[in-house]
Amino acid sequence: MRRGLSGLAGAAALLLANAALPARADTVSLFCSSSGSEYEICKAGADAWARQTGNEVRINKMPAAWDEALPLYQQLLSAQSTDADVLLLDVVWVGLLQKNLLDLNADLSKDDIAQHFPATVAAGTVNGRLVALPWYTDTGLMFYRKDLLAKYGKPVPKTWAELTETAKAVQDGERAAGNKDIWGYVWQGKSYEGLTCDAIEWTASSGGGTIIDDKGAITIDNAKAAGALALAHGWVGSITPPGALNYDEEGSRSVFETGNAVFLRNWAYVWGTSQAAGAPLVGKVGVAALPVGAAGERSSGCMGTAHLGISKYTRHKDAALSLLHFLAGKDEQKRRAIAGAYNPTIAALYDDADVLKALPFLKDAEAAFAESAVRPSAITGSSYNRVSQAFFKAVHGVLGGDTEAGPALKTLAEDLATIKAAGKW
Repeated sequence: MRRGLSGLAGAAALLLANAALPARADTVSLFCSSSGSEYEICKAGADAWARQTGNEVRINKMPAAWDEALPLYQQLLSAQSTDADVLLLDVVWVGLLQKNLLDLNADLSKDDIAQHFPATVAAGTVNGRLVALPWYTDTGLMFYRKDLLAKYGKPVPKTWAELTETAKAVQDGERAAGNKDIWGYVWQGKSYEGLTCDAIEWTASSGGGTIIDDKGAITIDNAKAAGALALAHGWVGSITPPGALNYDEEGSRSVFETGNAVFLRNWAYVWGTSQAAGAPLVGKVGVAALPVGAAGERSSGCMGTAHLGISKYTRHKDAALSLLHFLAGKDEQKRRAIAGAYNPTIAALYDDADVLKALPFLKDAEAAFAESAVRPSAITGSSYNRVSQAFFKAVHGVLGGDTEAGPALKTLAEDLATIKAAGKW
């Protein structure tokens, strides 16, 4: 009996002693990009959360080329590793990795989710499960020569037809004035993922869809999509240099920033490069949403959002959720926009004076971020790479004149049906 009392007293004393101690801190792993200044900006946010919560963050540097990070993620998740907590995700990885990610709907409030652009939330959602929260966004944008449009009295085009006409008029005028090397419109025509982005912008903004709909149906074989590709084919050699069929982002940017293009389709980073101190086009560049192809359609710049997700094998769920919530929150997105020109996914920040001072093009491009078209990576999952390759190869053939748009899309739809049957998306 005495022994029992002594044991109870000891246990009580131990409980009281433990109650006086601070809660044990968690160590959460976070993947940050190692490109340029991205690592330091990411680390600063993680460090701020650690100071605020008393937890620790172990940062894993991703390869500079993000594509090299995907196999690492797949290896960690397939092994159900507990060494991965919060993952930085390219939007086209969401469908591929979704089975290994937590559903965030149960742990985040509806208001937290609703503050982000709906398109970015949709891109992180698979079969009703929100597996990735938007962190920063990018989308295809139209860059244009403000000085040349003013010189020729042309407004910023709102439709692809207007862009075609304006690009030709300014191009011809400048060539007559002595600039023999100028072209009306440059973009990414190389046979690669970038062409998938460009071509989805043409088809979606014309009412032709995004290859595969959100139910998994193959929709690309339609007249509106064919018309959009036929229009783009008509640009080649007219307002677009034939060499554009080998352009990636940097190739097209170089043509524009050396003063040899009126319009450019590219990502938001071009604002920074074109307006860098000493650049030839400082003060001469405007930014707008891409044109639409048909009345009532949306601009449909291709989404390039980065998301944050949590491994379902984490041993620190609460701390990981806290870190994700902090990093994707309004205050941190504002800091990142000002410090590193990361475009927010939170609509309210597009009216923030401090953000607009740092990124003056944002307000003009807000519609582009809000109306982004999403590549069908979530619905196709592990089959996405094959889908995209089939699409951009078919499109490249149309642009190069190897085949007409209608027959090319019919064959593409048949090829995609074969991929679907094998991949069972």
